[in-house]
Amino acid sequence: MILDMNCFMLATGVGLEPHPAMMLPFALMLLAIALLPFINRHWWERHFPKVAAGLGALTTVYYVFVLGNAGRMLHVGHEYLSFIALIGSLFVVAGGIHIDVKGEAKPWVNCLFLFISAVLANVIGTTGASILLIRPWIRMNKYRITAFHIVFFIFIVSNVGGCLTPIGDPPLFLGYLKGVPFWWVLEKCWAAWAIAVAGLIAIFYALDRRNFLRAPPEMREVETRREIWKIEGWRNVGFLGLILAAVFIKQPVGLREALMASAAVGSWFATPKRIHEANAFNFHPIREVAWLFAGIFATMVPALDYLELHAGQLGLNSEMKFFWLTGAASSVLDNAPTYLTFLAAAMGLHNLSLNNPEHVRQLVATHDHALIAVSLGAVFFGAMTYIGNGPNFMVKSIAEQAGVKTPDFFTYLLKYALPILVPLMALISLLFFSRWRVF
Repeated sequence: MILDMNCFMLATGVGLEPHPAMMLPFALMLLAIALLPFINRHWWERHFPKVAAGLGALTTVYYVFVLGNAGRMLHVGHEYLSFIALIGSLFVVAGGIHIDVKGEAKPWVNCLFLFISAVLANVIGTTGASILLIRPWIRMNKYRITAFHIVFFIFIVSNVGGCLTPIGDPPLFLGYLKGVPFWWVLEKCWAAWAIAVAGLIAIFYALDRRNFLRAPPEMREVETRREIWKIEGWRNVGFLGLILAAVFIKQPVGLREALMASAAVGSWFATPKRIHEANAFNFHPIREVAWLFAGIFATMVPALDYLELHAGQLGLNSEMKFFWLTGAASSVLDNAPTYLTFLAAAMGLHNLSLNNPEHVRQLVATHDHALIAVSLGAVFFGAMTYIGNGPNFMVKSIAEQAGVKTPDFFTYLLKYALPILVPLMALISLLFFSRWRVF
């Protein structure tokens, strides 16, 4: 296992072990995101780019000049550019599609919308589905929208929903590139997806039904009117298709990002101004995500490298541990590299190498429950915090731009994520990874 892990670290640019103290910038980054908007929101809104850039620079300088491992940061920089190219292009293209909803959604209509959105997330990705559907979600609930509407949208559409195809969520796409068969996720994870989505929608229905009954009678009367849906900006579907096709391009380096940028530019100039105005479109949400995740991508490198080097000391000897530890790390680290880290550890237990596609297929054929545990942990637990997955912050920012009050970092975690997601994840771990497992 040690040999295989060393091969993996060399292949991904991990060199000398970082000093544990270098995980402090990442901790400070997380604390800044969690606390500063609450302590002094005005100051944070003005200076968060400086905080992200400053903390990221500390880690970069350490790797370049102390460890002499500039290649590691260049590798992370390329990953960040790919990430922001995908997020940014989908943001611009989805901003050119206007879904107009007249009328107010009943609770059962909201549940149907969330289910369809969860399915769609597997076709256009959780990022594409989140950006495309968050605005109509807000419009169809405009008379009684509350924080839990945004939270459950993040739970279902931005995270859990995208667990059926490699297109759905970045970790699964990385697995596909490493050799996991395309339809393996659908074949092996559909039951967990169905349980998680059904459970979350059931909880949402109970909360939304209570919210509906508390509404004034005249507002509930609006609910009985027929809803009218109108979609404009169909030409952007072509640009969306270009972005999704570009995802599968690996060579030459840079072509994928160039195609995504071209789609964004083409969409921007091809979309009538009135559609952008109808969507209240502006670049503030993507600007916030770009700066914050630049800091996160840079500062999380020591934490990921330390985890890779010491994965064998974590006692990862069961699917249950892989599920919970992958999930815990994915809650605060980017879930794509976390997925690769724990997948490499799972393969090392069986003397297999992540960088050999034949070995990956061998794991799929003989030890696929470990891969299921890593896949579900990475995707599902991305919903635990705003920083667990890229679309989470973007949905929060778009909602706030629309005047919707969203929970702060700790309220999201303590009031919603822990009491709702953790029991549901415990049920899934019992059904899939315990000695009493059903699947």
